[in-house]
Amino acid sequence: MVVVAILAILAAIALPAYGNYVLVGKTRTAQADLRALSAALENHRQRTLSYPTATPANVAAIKSAFPAWSPAAKAADFGFSVNSSGSGYTVTATGAGKLSGCTLTLKQDGATTNSGCLVGW
Repeated sequence: MVVVAILAILAAIALPAYGNYVLVGKTRTAQADLRALSAALENHRQRTLSYPTATPANVAAIKSAFPAWSPAAKAADFGFSVNSSGSGYTVTATGAGKLSGCTLTLKQDGATTNSGCLVGW
């Protein structure tokens, strides 16, 4: 009986910690996807001397505009958008499901923000 009680206590501690660990991992994946998307925008700037003026608002549109970019984050976890002008851009990842309320942004000058996420940049 004592063993069962000890296992129950360990499970009560370990399961929530594991759940947070998984959510932090998904957030880190979205951050890496934003950096990769930023690299695609910077590559465009190097080739054309300006940032693209398109503002794709979902993963399919972004992949169409930047075929080399392929997000590792699942669509069920994060949505991505780009707001770009000839002189700058902001890329955004917005959490969904258990990550709802988590918003990550990255700008052309390297400035990052996060709101409602378990982990910062």
